Amino acid sequence: MPSGTADPSSDGRVPYEGERSVGQLFAAATADLSALLHDEIALAKAEIRQDVKRGVSGGVSLSVAGVVALAAVPMLSFAAAYGLHALGLTLGWSFLIVGGAYLVLAAVLGLLALRSFKKIEKPHRTFEGAQATADVLKHARPRPATKEEIDRALGRIP
Repeated sequence: MPSGTADPSSDGRVPYEGERSVGQLFAAATADLSALLHDEIALAKAEIRQDVKRGVSGGVSLSVAGVVALAAVPMLSFAAAYGLHALGLTLGWSFLIVGGAYLVLAAVLGLLALRSFKKIEKPHRTFEGAQATADVLKHARPRPATKEEIDRALGRIP
């Protein structure tokens, strides 16, 4: 736009040199808001990723507990029960003691898995950031920029 020509969307005054139009200011505000929303989405993804890692850790513990309870019990129970039987216990008591020991082991591993699952939290920082953004946008009122604000935005004032 030539230096002495008024912006058709303005009130007829000649803009300062380097002054941005309402459309440019709106575009800049839209870009800033978009960047803020992208940052909040990135924060949410990071928090969810951390919770997924905790969930995977709990899932692995639970899987190990299941494998121990289902695969190791039949294989090792016979050997342990016959070993106890060789020490003088009846065969029934030997199998009962071995089965109880494996159930205690499975319970301990299950409790470890529950402890990992309880550490999973909601993304509190993301909710707080989104709420703060919404509050700012609710209370935002458009006002004309001062010459000092324009000069600062354009880098004329440090």
